[in-house]
Amino acid sequence: MKKFNFRKVLDGLTASSPGSGSSSSGNSGSGTGGGSNQPGGTAGVLREEIQETLTSDYFQICKTVRHGFPYQPTALAFDPVQKILAIGTRTGAIRILGRPGVDCYCQHESGAAVLQLQFLINEGALVSASSDETLHLWNLRQKRPAILHSLKFNRERITYCHLPFQSKWLYVGTERGNTHIVNIESFILSGYVIMWNKAIELSTKTHPGPVVHLSDSPRDEGKLLIGYENGTVVLWDLKSKRAELRVYYDEAIHSIDWHHEGKQFMCSHSDGSLTLWNLKSPSRPFQTTIPHGKSQRDGRKPESCKPILKVEYKTCRNSEPFIIFSGGLAYDKACRRPSLTIMHGKSITVLEMDHPIVEFLTLCETPYPNEFQEPYAVVVLLEKDLIVVDLTQSNFPIFENPYPMDIHESPVTCTAYFADCPPDLILVLYSIGVKHKKQGYSNKEWPVSGGTWNIGAQTYPEIIITGHADGSIKFWDASAITLQMLYKLKTSKVFEKQKIGDGKQTSEIVEEDPYAVQMIYWCPESRIFCVAGVSAYVIVYKFSRHEITTEIVSLEVRLQYDVEDIITPEPETIPPFPDPSSQLPSSKSLSGSTSTVASEGATKDSIPCLSVKTRPVRMPPGYQAELVVQLVWVDGEPPQQITSLTVSSAYGIVAFGNCNGLAVVDFMQKTVLLSMGTIDLYRSSDPYQRQPRSPRKNKQFIAGMTELTDGPVPLELERCKSPTSDHVNGHCTSPTSQSCSSGKRLSSADVSKVNRWGPGRPPFRKAQSAACMEVSLPVTTEESRENSYNRSRSSSISSIDKESKEAITALYFMESFARKNDMTISPCLWVGTSLGMVLMISFNLPSTDEQRYTEPVLVSPSGTLLALKGAVLTFSCMDRLGGLMHPPYEVWRDPNSMDDNEKGRKRKLVMNSPSTSQEMADHQYAVICSEKQAKVFSLPSQTCLYVHNITETSFILQAAVVVMCNSACLACFCANGHIMIMSLPSLRPMLDVNYLPLTDMRIARTFCFTNEGQALYLVSPTEIQRLTYSQEMCDNLQDMLGELFTPVETPEAQNRGFLKGLFGGSGQTFDREELFGEASAGKASKSLAQHIPGSGGIEGVKGAAGGVMGELTRARIALDERGQRLGELEEKTAGMMTSAEAFSKHAHELMLKYKDKKWYQF
Repeated sequence: MKKFNFRKVLDGLTASSPGSGSSSSGNSGSGTGGGSNQPGGTAGVLREEIQETLTSDYFQICKTVRHGFPYQPTALAFDPVQKILAIGTRTGAIRILGRPGVDCYCQHESGAAVLQLQFLINEGALVSASSDETLHLWNLRQKRPAILHSLKFNRERITYCHLPFQSKWLYVGTERGNTHIVNIESFILSGYVIMWNKAIELSTKTHPGPVVHLSDSPRDEGKLLIGYENGTVVLWDLKSKRAELRVYYDEAIHSIDWHHEGKQFMCSHSDGSLTLWNLKSPSRPFQTTIPHGKSQRDGRKPESCKPILKVEYKTCRNSEPFIIFSGGLAYDKACRRPSLTIMHGKSITVLEMDHPIVEFLTLCETPYPNEFQEPYAVVVLLEKDLIVVDLTQSNFPIFENPYPMDIHESPVTCTAYFADCPPDLILVLYSIGVKHKKQGYSNKEWPVSGGTWNIGAQTYPEIIITGHADGSIKFWDASAITLQMLYKLKTSKVFEKQKIGDGKQTSEIVEEDPYAVQMIYWCPESRIFCVAGVSAYVIVYKFSRHEITTEIVSLEVRLQYDVEDIITPEPETIPPFPDPSSQLPSSKSLSGSTSTVASEGATKDSIPCLSVKTRPVRMPPGYQAELVVQLVWVDGEPPQQITSLTVSSAYGIVAFGNCNGLAVVDFMQKTVLLSMGTIDLYRSSDPYQRQPRSPRKNKQFIAGMTELTDGPVPLELERCKSPTSDHVNGHCTSPTSQSCSSGKRLSSADVSKVNRWGPGRPPFRKAQSAACMEVSLPVTTEESRENSYNRSRSSSISSIDKESKEAITALYFMESFARKNDMTISPCLWVGTSLGMVLMISFNLPSTDEQRYTEPVLVSPSGTLLALKGAVLTFSCMDRLGGLMHPPYEVWRDPNSMDDNEKGRKRKLVMNSPSTSQEMADHQYAVICSEKQAKVFSLPSQTCLYVHNITETSFILQAAVVVMCNSACLACFCANGHIMIMSLPSLRPMLDVNYLPLTDMRIARTFCFTNEGQALYLVSPTEIQRLTYSQEMCDNLQDMLGELFTPVETPEAQNRGFLKGLFGGSGQTFDREELFGEASAGKASKSLAQHIPGSGGIEGVKGAAGGVMGELTRARIALDERGQRLGELEEKTAGMMTSAEAFSKHAHELMLKYKDKKWYQF
């Protein structure tokens, strides 16, 4: 624990060097623009010593859990005894699901797509086959599965795998048509191989194609059914090593399934047909049907249909068998959605799906293939969803999915994370949300119920909020590393539905998703919720348990950059520029263009992008719209999208800003308090002293432009038309590749002339639409970014060389010192801009509740200026003892309560900080973080105490001041992938880990920190990845995760009866070990496949199930390792024996040669 004496720090301010590259005391950026040091002011006041309790030992980065639907799924498997489900993906990930709370994510290091998954039923293991021709054996007897063995095929590609129940021999089919056999325990190939040319007829002249199916006969385990792609099916006798029968069909085979008696099997084909084959008559199909084919009148074969990709043939003891298949629809129905067909007796049911079917599995009561299967459910894996159909009811309802698989129901556009929030919120939100749940689900329990899960030690309430492209907001309970949806809010309900054809007239800047949520702000204590949408609107919501019907109050705000008085000076009056290297030949002047825009903009002025409902609206219990604030078109230009948002329930004020300026609205009196351009906020203290002037001589002018400022063109050209635009670091960013237009008329030739990023302009980074979810990295190089910062953000430049529109990037309400050397605190709004400037706006609020609703609120910019390098990202405030000061809030009360006592209760405000007491309210510390650096200022003297230049070669994407172990710290996520934690107020680095390279702007848009060492981001369009930077949680994570494997007795096989045992085949006496073992089959070629030991050996067992099962696991792995060592010893022994035999032979030959010779003959 290190103590920091602020008096000593302040005494050394004059001697410290500004602009230090590390955490140090400095005067860099203090004061107004010039950065003059003012060490006096507070030196005599600071008598306290702040003890910083946080050290680097408190921090460690690790992933905790992944929520959502597995992105791009490819494979599916189910363990019918353990009742756990596994899903493989195209990116090499495997998600293993059990009962709610049991959700495990593991990843192949190679990243190769998962082709197939096979559980070792009730063994706590899983085999995965990946597209890099490798088999992996996963140990599931631990909370984080690990690979025990891998086997990489060198010559052949894997196409199909089959592991018989209670067998340790895995059949592997390949693209060449061969079938290999792998020992699961040692993961070594057997010498037994079924070559394709041995399996087919010798007279056959063509290759049968890849192996598409392998399964042993339910009647006789010594018979293996091999299906080839070209329509050939072979029943191979494993003992005699020959084909017992062969069947041929003209159409390609996609899948095969046995009847449980082992006398028949069914095939699905590429022409939409199903063929049923009897082993007694293999010459032709016993039955051929095309379920969805139109029957011909003349008795000909029905028309061909789309391929049936998979069929499952499941029998029932007391009813007709189920035939379930995917695909097979008629070609003439092109608009039909993907479907699953269930044939049961004479009834045919087609279940249409919202997304293409990837795979499906029928869940049966027994794991034994030679018994009546008794199917009870079908798991259907779709491209973007997972559903389970109940087969026990005639209408085939689906089960209610307990997993959060619908995060991506509409593309996620923004996220917020709240840890340690008020405990009653989760129950309140759930009680409201449960009333709106969908009905019609199956009344049976979710069938995937394996594993065990305990809540664990850390059980503080956590809530995640996701905003979506359709305007919906979802509240999720994220406590104890689980995720469950609590409540859904549809923000689009406050607006009139757009009629077809009207979109161009009202919402040109957002064509596809006009209601997409862009920013959210939530105060959990007061339950005030605020949303900013891409159509340049803000909605303030209040929470109520009662339904009301009322009209929605709306306000319209004009936010514009005032340029009416800018006059183009003559060329000879152009002031000199500090960067002469960027000057180019001058171009034409712009004349006569003002009237063009005036006439054109006459039809579009003071018009909002969307229309708020004017009739009374029924608002159900939950969040109800209190006020809608919309920005309007100004002189033919659409409103800029909102870049910053904050709300104060204590003050009753909402503030938001964009590239043009700042708006402050009183949502209690429903009035606009302030609507001002960014430059006007500075008043006379603008450090840049912006002067209207013509562009530099090097700029190519564009005929028809109305404004002539220092570079508005790129900003106008980049105005977003996309509905799901992103705002990274508060900048207006265009997320799509669509062309962007402004309200002015620009020809394509004119646009091509414009240098999109003019020299020295702070670039606006491009981000990708949430609807498209494509990778889009920052478009400017680090060198150009640094040059732009150095030129445009330096306080020493008198004439700013930048975009004329300065965006509002951060807002923060707090009881603070509005002006320098103030003696008392007052309500303030801190404003941060894209140029790194910090301004203060003070408020004078009425003193009583009655006056608050009638008397006006006075707003005045205080002129306070602080400066940082890079766009301002976040603010926070600390008291003189180093405690984090939370913004004041109003205690929640139901605005529509029927209780008279509740109605008459006065507003209760909580100032939320000990510094409000008289003896501690004389001093504060302001923590400000920008894209490049963090600073701690002393208030009210406004002296810069600490500066930390966080990054020089990159920029910060997200920053937040969070509470960790009852102490405050600054958490940052950088564009180069680094996560950094700094202590407060000294800004000492606690953690710097290269965690996540920025490969997709989706990560930048959704990454967020919260208290207690938690963070999250959208790792894929469908999944949320949670992580922790807390050492304590990393240590306790093992206890919080669910157990995948639980000891369960394998169900006993049914009594077959005397006659069935006598005549039912020889399956019970079949010994695979004797047949496939090295003694009889020999060794496989070493060049065919390479064995790779995994990392899930003894280390993996440490997390396995305890007691006898853990000991058995250790013993098995020890035996495997012993067997491997014995194998190596055997090979060495064989080599020594060979050498010995060769030596003996040579010695014998030498003896015979010299046997009859005398000694003197040598």
